Amino acid sequence: MQNTLLKESCWTPPVHALSCLLSRPQRNLTNNKRNSCSSTDRNCSRFRAMPCSSFSTSSTTCGDGNGSLVNFKLNESTFLASLMPKKEIAADRFIESFPHYDGRGVLIAIFDSGVDPAADGLQVTSDGKPKILDVLDCTGSGDIDTSKVVKADADGCILGASGASLFINSSWKNPSGEWHVGCKLVYELFTNTLTSRLKKERKKKWDERNQEEIAKAVKQLEEFDKKHTRVEDANLKRTREDLQNRIDILRKQVESYDDKGPIIDAVVWHDGEVWRVAVDTQSLEDDPDCGKLADFAPLTNYRTERKFGVFSKLDACTFVTNVYGEGKVLSIVTDCSPHGTHVAGIATAFHPKEPLLNGVAPGAQLISCKIGDSRLGSMETGTGLTRALIAAVEHKCDLINMSYGEPILLPDYGRFVDLVNEVVNKHRLIFVSSAGNSGPALSTVGAPGGTSSSIIGVGAYVSPAMAAGAHAVVEPPSEGLEYTWSSRGPTADGDLGVCISAPGGAVAPVPKWTLQGRMLMNGTSMASPSACGGVALLISAMKAEGIPVSPYSVRKALENTSVPVGGLPEDKLSTGQGLMQVDKAHEYIKQSQNVPCVWYQIKINQSGKPTPTSRGIYLREASTCKQSTEWTVQVEPKFHEGASNLEDLVPFEECIELHSTEKSVVRAPDYVLLTHNGRSFNIVVDPTTLSDGLHYYELYGVDCKAPWRGPLFRIPVTITKPMAVMTRPPIISFSKMSFKPGQIERKYIEVPVGASWVEATMRISGFDTARRFFVDTVQLCPLQRPSKWESVFSFSSPTTKSFAFPVVGGLTMELAIAQFWSSGIGSHDTTIVDFEVVFHGIGINKEEVALDGSAAPIRIDAETLLASEKLAPAANLNKIRVSYRPVEAKLSALPTNRDKLPSGKQILALTIIYKFKLEDGAEVKPYIPLLNNRIYDTKFESQFYMISDTNKRVYSMGDVYPNSSKLPKGDYNLHLYLRHDNMQYLEKMKQLVLFIEKKLEGKDVIQLSFFSQPDGPLMGNGSFKSTVLVPGKREAFYLGPPSEDKIPKNSPPGSLLVGAISYGKLSFVGQEEGKNPQKNPASYRITYIVPPNKIDEDMGKGSSPTCKKSVFERVEEEVRDAKIKVFGSLKQDTDEEVLEWKKFSVSLNSEYPKYTPLLAKILEGVLSRSNVGDKIHHNREVIDAANEVIDSIDREELAKSISLKSDPEDEETEKNKKKMETTRDQLAEALYQKGLALAEIDSLQDEKPSTLAATEGTKDVDRSYVPDSSIQPDLFEENFKELKKWVDVRSSKYGTLLVLHEKRHGRLGTALKVLNDIIQDNGEPPKKKFYELKLSLLDDIGWSHLATYEREWLHVRFPTSLPLF
Repeated sequence: MQNTLLKESCWTPPVHALSCLLSRPQRNLTNNKRNSCSSTDRNCSRFRAMPCSSFSTSSTTCGDGNGSLVNFKLNESTFLASLMPKKEIAADRFIESFPHYDGRGVLIAIFDSGVDPAADGLQVTSDGKPKILDVLDCTGSGDIDTSKVVKADADGCILGASGASLFINSSWKNPSGEWHVGCKLVYELFTNTLTSRLKKERKKKWDERNQEEIAKAVKQLEEFDKKHTRVEDANLKRTREDLQNRIDILRKQVESYDDKGPIIDAVVWHDGEVWRVAVDTQSLEDDPDCGKLADFAPLTNYRTERKFGVFSKLDACTFVTNVYGEGKVLSIVTDCSPHGTHVAGIATAFHPKEPLLNGVAPGAQLISCKIGDSRLGSMETGTGLTRALIAAVEHKCDLINMSYGEPILLPDYGRFVDLVNEVVNKHRLIFVSSAGNSGPALSTVGAPGGTSSSIIGVGAYVSPAMAAGAHAVVEPPSEGLEYTWSSRGPTADGDLGVCISAPGGAVAPVPKWTLQGRMLMNGTSMASPSACGGVALLISAMKAEGIPVSPYSVRKALENTSVPVGGLPEDKLSTGQGLMQVDKAHEYIKQSQNVPCVWYQIKINQSGKPTPTSRGIYLREASTCKQSTEWTVQVEPKFHEGASNLEDLVPFEECIELHSTEKSVVRAPDYVLLTHNGRSFNIVVDPTTLSDGLHYYELYGVDCKAPWRGPLFRIPVTITKPMAVMTRPPIISFSKMSFKPGQIERKYIEVPVGASWVEATMRISGFDTARRFFVDTVQLCPLQRPSKWESVFSFSSPTTKSFAFPVVGGLTMELAIAQFWSSGIGSHDTTIVDFEVVFHGIGINKEEVALDGSAAPIRIDAETLLASEKLAPAANLNKIRVSYRPVEAKLSALPTNRDKLPSGKQILALTIIYKFKLEDGAEVKPYIPLLNNRIYDTKFESQFYMISDTNKRVYSMGDVYPNSSKLPKGDYNLHLYLRHDNMQYLEKMKQLVLFIEKKLEGKDVIQLSFFSQPDGPLMGNGSFKSTVLVPGKREAFYLGPPSEDKIPKNSPPGSLLVGAISYGKLSFVGQEEGKNPQKNPASYRITYIVPPNKIDEDMGKGSSPTCKKSVFERVEEEVRDAKIKVFGSLKQDTDEEVLEWKKFSVSLNSEYPKYTPLLAKILEGVLSRSNVGDKIHHNREVIDAANEVIDSIDREELAKSISLKSDPEDEETEKNKKKMETTRDQLAEALYQKGLALAEIDSLQDEKPSTLAATEGTKDVDRSYVPDSSIQPDLFEENFKELKKWVDVRSSKYGTLLVLHEKRHGRLGTALKVLNDIIQDNGEPPKKKFYELKLSLLDDIGWSHLATYEREWLHVRFPTSLPLF
């Protein structure tokens, strides 16, 4: 659910009229970005009657029908009613007339961010039935791997997946005795808002505890200083240093604090009847006696018992559980925003004590299908959408509401649309969805609601009552109108886009974790469930009256009984057929119940052009408005799947009378005879006599024998005749435009050929209170999303604003200027706007510049067709893109029913694994050109990915819109997860190429240079800065490649450096800003192919010294090294393999005695054993092997050799030096491993004295542990002192011994400081042993709050496995 630009705030506590929650900063739709209305103050002479409702019922006044009232005033009851609008769509009148048709017997699937089953008004229906029948997480974001099975010990204790000991309640039935365990970081289940609140609460408590420990540490240091005024003894100095280190560590921890949240353990078992779930939430509680697993009231799948849990009183977050795959997968379902609960409340809430706050259909039931993925904020995924459809069919739902969506490049296309068509046409579900929040410009409807033929798309309407009550405006509008931000049609293929309108704002229930009962949100997200609730009332009536329910008949009733909003024909592009009216639709359905349930599919082609096929006629470009065009219309009646050939298809025949709303523009035959096989006819559209601007017409068909049915089908004809810009320079001005609240002015301009950007000036005057304006521009390019620029301007006083935006030359541009619907309400001053548009453009011979990696520059020709322009090119390369092939691809069938399509096909999953390495930390983004940026208009279902390091820590997750993530240096795996039911499609993607795009920061961004001579890059002269282009004269210059020293290090040959190039300069930007092409409204892509690496110049120089060894000696050495190599490759997984290894080591040792490389390899082999029984015995083996290495080395000779300075030019000397360095490393490794073994024996024997308390007057003593007579008391210290001679013991490789050394002397603060330094300086991926050692030190010191913090982080850094997709 992507929002293009937030022109209204996302969800926050309800202070203002708020929009619905949005998940990403570039996607839009139903989660509102802004509020709007359509123009009502236009020339009445332009009014033309349009067919909306030919069905006659009892007349209703305008004010009673759509909420428009003059001199409207609220009282308490009307105020409460305005918070949950129902009067506008006549739902209140309908329920008053038919109290039992309040949604009873209707089941609605809510495709959204999840519904809180504990929310107010969502407990029971009006007739006492359970409100929510099922709660599902269709995305998998709450899935936990519970495939691990454990058994309880004699005390009823099991080991949880987190490593915690968990006690089982003895009353729980588990015939098999098998307990499935899993765990999850609880923040992964919470929304960002809830997580932020919890972090603040937890941080406050953590700070209090940390401050207590700081105070204790400071007191200890002060007492030490009082007792020791002069500290000269070395041990005392170390003791004081230790005390100071403790204080420093506690203070630094405050700065680095980053709460990743507690981890919860989950246990799943089968009680003989159903799968049960219990959750241990002790980590969330302050009281250690709360949240224990044994005290948890077990849950099962929500559908079975409809029970839910709450994690803790602090979070107040409701959750439900579902178990899949025979206990191997546990789904913990939480919502990912308040949006879904709010939507469900509008459609169905029931408040017995406050009926005015009821939803539209309080008697309806619902299932919650969470399609917003918590891992992605709340963005929908293909997996979530498909599973939701499967669930809706499986539960036999009557209705689907979906308040999600985004812009697309192809309307009525894609896998989701294909599945929706099946659900609607075969299973007869009625699908209602929001049209989007990208208005006020035309052609801004989004998918799926505004672009799919099988879905009822809903626009957002605001009535005077809503404005006065819910929005609390000072003076409500006199009439109802469409919100300013509500998306408009038509679609790119000419379909109307918006079907009907409904109230687009409400105060409705929200989840408990928000700590409030209800809040205000507005958006087409709110209009959709309002309409859905109205449809639920109709279905309730149809079921009660025995009328067959069909999406076709219900939609026809809605469209043909809606009340028009606005008086102009083109208002239909904003409001659809108008504001739905439940009572009128009900009468229509009753009268037409014996009419065949048919959907009339419209396919239109321009005569002589077989493609493309459209659903309407949309003449937008100047060339199409200069002549008449002929179109072939194919009308095909479509019956529901399963209709009888003899009873339904053969008898179907209708005499259709065709009506044009303006015959001088749209001409068609008078009649056609329509049978089941359809009928085609031609129409002529003549726009030549029309004035510039927007014109809307319809051709509609009426049943000659039953004209009361109204239009059976409509063919929208939209004409946007642009004005030409004839002046040079190309300037167009709109002067003295007068605006009132909600007014929209649309200007259509033929962008001059050669223009690439616009500089606009907006002057505003003639007002008193502040004003808010939306300025949108839209151009339509084939097979692209609408090219849309938008901005919001707030004016507190008369002023002028300048801005620039890109355009495409030769295409029509809509300029929509709108005063926000509630801006200026209460003020009777009109706002005067003067708007000037100046077109600019520099034409070039290469729109995308590709540098091929050679030293040659690229010549670029530039010209201007419109007016003189300053040619000031700027270019940079700010990203590097490296391609990767998969290292592994796994294809599998998904085992559970939640992945079985209604057709019976099982969905398949392809998991593709890529590996990549970062030599330095960087911000990276994965990029898959075939799949990215399309969720609805794609034939593939899912493209979820996760990036993890070698420890399985997940750094990033994403879907169709990849995120940039900051990754440290290291090796990474990227798992890409694709789904489809067609195995052949997935097989073709097993070698899918992935790009990793790395952002270049600051000084690494490559600024490219321009030259006036072809040899300029090589010679370093003839630079090109700027010039003035004049029409008719072409200029040329050269773009030089980057110098080799600027190319990022470790850039693989063949990778792409990517950036931008611009040519013009804006008249109102500064000098420095003009040098950044990314900030220029007319910039173009530039790439550079990284060439092959330079061949090492020293390669091949010189000759190796004459070997002094005989052939026999060299052969013997080769044989020896080969034996050692084979020996090093031997495995020791079984007892037999260990025995064979030992025999081989003895044989080699006797054959090559005192040979250090062999002994080092033996030590390495002893250390590599994983299945060690007697650890003390194993450590003694390590000590013995280490001693063999140490004793084989002449340390005095080694010290001399290393200390000698060598001549770098003497290859023999250099070779010997490297050999000595290798020997030194082998010695250091042996000493290091020996020290670790000695320390571990100490720990295992548990005979080490307690560490000294670091208090004043305590003298440090050496505490080498004496396990038996074979190990002397000073052996550890002697070994440590020896190691210090050869290496820096503070390095990450050997620092563990220094930590243990300090720990043995009771200096835990110093030990912890050393360990923290090692961890911080270590450039490799984190090592678990360091953090386990850190935990032991924290436990020894007694800093439980830090130990808890590190244990939580341990699960982040070192998870046992990757999360499920």
